[in-house]
Amino acid sequence: MYPTLLTDPAKAAWIKSTAAELAAFGEEHRGELDIANRANKFPRELYRELGRLGYLGPLVPVDFGGLGGGVAEYTVISEEVGRHGLVSGQIAAQGQRWLLDWGTDEQKQQWLRGIATGEVVFSESISEKNAGSSFKAMKSTAVRDGGDWVITGSKTHINLGADSHVTLFYAMAPEGLTSFLVDMTLPGIRTHVTRAIGLRLIRTADVEFDAVRVPDAARLGPVGGGLQTFLSTFNISRLGNASELIGLGRRALELGLRYASERAVGEGVVTDFQGIKWMVADAWTALQAASLARDDAALAHERGEDIALRTTTAKRLAITAADQASEASFSLVGGHGLYVDTPYTDILNDIKVLKVAGGSTEIMRNFIAQRVLKDAGHEGLS
Repeated sequence: MYPTLLTDPAKAAWIKSTAAELAAFGEEHRGELDIANRANKFPRELYRELGRLGYLGPLVPVDFGGLGGGVAEYTVISEEVGRHGLVSGQIAAQGQRWLLDWGTDEQKQQWLRGIATGEVVFSESISEKNAGSSFKAMKSTAVRDGGDWVITGSKTHINLGADSHVTLFYAMAPEGLTSFLVDMTLPGIRTHVTRAIGLRLIRTADVEFDAVRVPDAARLGPVGGGLQTFLSTFNISRLGNASELIGLGRRALELGLRYASERAVGEGVVTDFQGIKWMVADAWTALQAASLARDDAALAHERGEDIALRTTTAKRLAITAADQASEASFSLVGGHGLYVDTPYTDILNDIKVLKVAGGSTEIMRNFIAQRVLKDAGHEGLS
């Protein structure tokens, strides 16, 4: 879609070539991707191939093996990944943003190129069983011991936690929340693969750190500055989530229309019915609205403007649009969509996972309301 991004001739040419290349990649590797998805397996070689093509490093300078692009390029890749059912590079992009914003020269040299090219798999270890959106409830700790830190804690819902080479681990130091880039081969780290209902190509794991010793050089950002490091990438990653949701919605609607336009019913086909046409119109309109909001946020970031409200609005609209398109696809295909060897349930479950990632619908609504009330001078009501 990209209704606003396509008005820039330079971006338009790149978008068209990127969409075509990722569509071809998905078609070529559809069987491998589907097998890995059903098996809850990370397709490491396909991930590396996407890295070699440049699609895991949209935000990284060319000197470090990336595309040298910006947020607009990141959102395009994210949407096309969702549209063609590819391995998501969302986690990699967040790692890139953290390193670019906060990493030392040594940390960038050690990790950035590998993350951008797919040779190094990155994960982020943030959520705990009793600490999702609330950092105050976090139990993981980091304690100084000479020139090192000793980290202890358990994390859950960690995408690629059992497959990554490095993780960004958030823990409470005496000075406050602090983040560390931790080599996953260090002693004291245990992982357990879990089975989420969706996004199984970047499968989840529980990660446990038992007195893991890291040097101070592994710390990302200042001691006690964990909230700042987290927030620096949060709005960007939320745009990636929104874009992938839009892509999944497009995938659901396009597949459904392809089937329904050839499915005979009496003397016509499924898409001849007015009720079906209205459903298609509503789903397409919702996707278009979400795309406009996403484009607006991406371009605002390029202008250096505050994007928190824009990214939240885009994610909120993308959730609605993806849900609507997925529901429409089931109506379009009927009984054909009820089997595990068709993609419709996989798309539905991927949407359910992305609805929670980066903030649920309820969190989005609360944030939007708080900002609107504040702007209206009613902070006390928020």
